[in-house]
Amino acid sequence: MKGWTTLFYKEVLRFWKVGFQTVAAPVMTAILYLLIFGHVLESHVEVYDGVGYTAFLLPGLIMMSVLQNAFANSSSSLIQSKIMGNLVFILLSPLSHRAWFLAYVGSSMVRGMVVGAGVLLATFWTAHLSFAEPLWILTFALLGSALLGALGVIAGLWAEKFDHNAAVTNFVVQPLALLSGTFYVIDNLSPAFQQVSRVNPFFYVISGFRFGFLGQSDIGATNQAVLHGALGLGLLNAVLAYITYRILKSGWKLKG
Repeated sequence: MKGWTTLFYKEVLRFWKVGFQTVAAPVMTAILYLLIFGHVLESHVEVYDGVGYTAFLLPGLIMMSVLQNAFANSSSSLIQSKIMGNLVFILLSPLSHRAWFLAYVGSSMVRGMVVGAGVLLATFWTAHLSFAEPLWILTFALLGSALLGALGVIAGLWAEKFDHNAAVTNFVVQPLALLSGTFYVIDNLSPAFQQVSRVNPFFYVISGFRFGFLGQSDIGATNQAVLHGALGLGLLNAVLAYITYRILKSGWKLKG
């Protein structure tokens, strides 16, 4: 099990050495979203009592960046290694499937958290964030980044070319992120679309994360309501982690 730290370090170093692309670019994208939507909709969109639209939007953008980049890290690393042919060197090492899981998912969580921290540092001055429940901020950041890190491992193993990986990003991750309440309160939607939002796991990640900053969210304004969301995400993480673990153990798409 000690070997996982070497692979973990390699994966962290991989994205850090091109940080302008993997960290700075997502931070800039989030800033542009904030400037455009915050400026245009600040006085036109009603959210929670006493909460401005920019303050509502900012936690959603932070978490959306965390999720997208956690997924991108593990999925892009695996597909690049498969296409370039250097995955064989990791397969030849005496690393267990547990080590693979810890290294790839762990490094994805690191990238997601680094990007999220970058977005927060670059934009916190634009709105008053009270950090009402810091523990929930950390909890949902960890749950969300772990969920997408594991999903990225599965996508990276499945994909045989970059187009396959892009398809998962464009048709699964992006729609789930954009339709999760990042930019709007779901109470403003029709009942049918509210129900659709409530089966989207990204909705609970972003709402719980937002509650940590504002003390209010679409899943409720009490710790008990947010706890239910966290427990559901924890169960989903456990199921996805088990699936990822079994896939790695089977050698699917790795051992021919």
